[in-house]
Amino acid sequence: MMQQSELIQSVVTEVLRQMQSAANSQAAPATNSRPSANQGSAPAPASQANPAEGTFADVDTAVASAEKAQQQLAAAGVKTRDAIVKLIKKIAGENAKAWGEFELNETQVGRLDHKIAKLELLENVPGVEFLTTPAHSGDDGVSLDEGAPWGVIGVITPVTHSIPTMTANAINMIAAGNSMVINAHPSGAKSAILAARTYNRAIKQQFNIDPLLCIMDPPTLRSAEKIFSHPRIPLLVATGGPAVAKAAAKQPKRAIVAGPGNPPVVIDASADLDNAAKSIIAGAAFDNNLLCIGEKEVFVVREVFEAMMQAMVNAGAVQLTTQQINKLTETAMTFHDDHWVPRKEFVGADASRLAEAAGITVPAGTDLLFGETAADHPFVPTEQMMPFVPFVRCSHFDHALQLAVENEHGFGHTAIIHSNNLANISRMGRVMNTTLFVVNGPCTAGLGAGGEGYASYSIATPSGEGITSPATFTRFRRMSVSGSLRMI
Repeated sequence: MMQQSELIQSVVTEVLRQMQSAANSQAAPATNSRPSANQGSAPAPASQANPAEGTFADVDTAVASAEKAQQQLAAAGVKTRDAIVKLIKKIAGENAKAWGEFELNETQVGRLDHKIAKLELLENVPGVEFLTTPAHSGDDGVSLDEGAPWGVIGVITPVTHSIPTMTANAINMIAAGNSMVINAHPSGAKSAILAARTYNRAIKQQFNIDPLLCIMDPPTLRSAEKIFSHPRIPLLVATGGPAVAKAAAKQPKRAIVAGPGNPPVVIDASADLDNAAKSIIAGAAFDNNLLCIGEKEVFVVREVFEAMMQAMVNAGAVQLTTQQINKLTETAMTFHDDHWVPRKEFVGADASRLAEAAGITVPAGTDLLFGETAADHPFVPTEQMMPFVPFVRCSHFDHALQLAVENEHGFGHTAIIHSNNLANISRMGRVMNTTLFVVNGPCTAGLGAGGEGYASYSIATPSGEGITSPATFTRFRRMSVSGSLRMI
């Protein structure tokens, strides 16, 4: 049986290998939606660690600093936590454009308008208002149930949403009374460091609290290993792909894991096809389909298949022929080990770049490509994170549902249906058993954008917490007074 240290080493090595591969792909020429290196008002962060601003080269030092800051936060009280959370949201909103440009320039994935939107949407991430104190009162006395902080939380963030994920985590975790030690994805580390330093400086200036966001500069294999296994980090929170999820979930300590997804869409004969088309484009094109909740493959019953394809064209998507899809597949996908994976240089690329790979030119402003494929086409089972969506013709609803279940892979993440048939909606919801189940809207409706509910950028599907909130990052504690203090 593999020893714990060997397990951490092997899995985290694979994570870092993938991270380095992503970093190397940045050498590819940028498309016209990406700012040049000298655009934007945000300066590049210094590469040298600066503990006073929350950047560290050594995990032990970072943990010690985070422990001190967390104790200061605990002494300051809930009102100060609330004020800090509001300050972080304000800073993120004020810097949305500059930071969006900076992150896009660094990572070379996604779209500028949506990088900015993701930072602006942080206003909808919940804070201390989510922390409740249930009371129990009876003949034997009273009890109070409270959510206590864990202390220092180890955090792994992805390249796809570097600043937004770190910031949403910070809002939730600080509201709950915690501090953080962060290992950002190396391909998005400069962005995360820039934001963390800005938050820490403002918090120190206004509240005289030391850095609550302690971030590794630079993030390395060693720092990732030490965060996973550090004895004074009682809780891990990992947002990323399968390798990151497995590494966190294998730890003997508590791990909240926001893992991968491959969200299917089912369209039955009762659906409003125009609304379905607009919703799919809005969701799948958002940040060039980098969202883990984004529509990745669509299963349409045959009786409305042709009408659905026309609705997509009418809504502004560009349909590819079989030959063009095959050419795109040869260029943008590769077979690795036993499954298909997207080539790094095409992850989060613009639709125009995918179109060039398919051998065509599309009108400026095209958000999404789509086309008919077989059910076993490489784009169908793969979380490809590109603005191309395969559509599969299905013989009937049960066939579509079966394919949706197969291609969601049991991730339990997100599924979407367009239907006005309540029986079909109910059945799919039960069978898919996903954390998010969206009906007649874009995927973003599941996070409160086009639907109701609060927002988060960490959706903990493998570990079961779901859409994270401040309550996610608390420990249950009960205080009971036996035989007294009941007032009635």
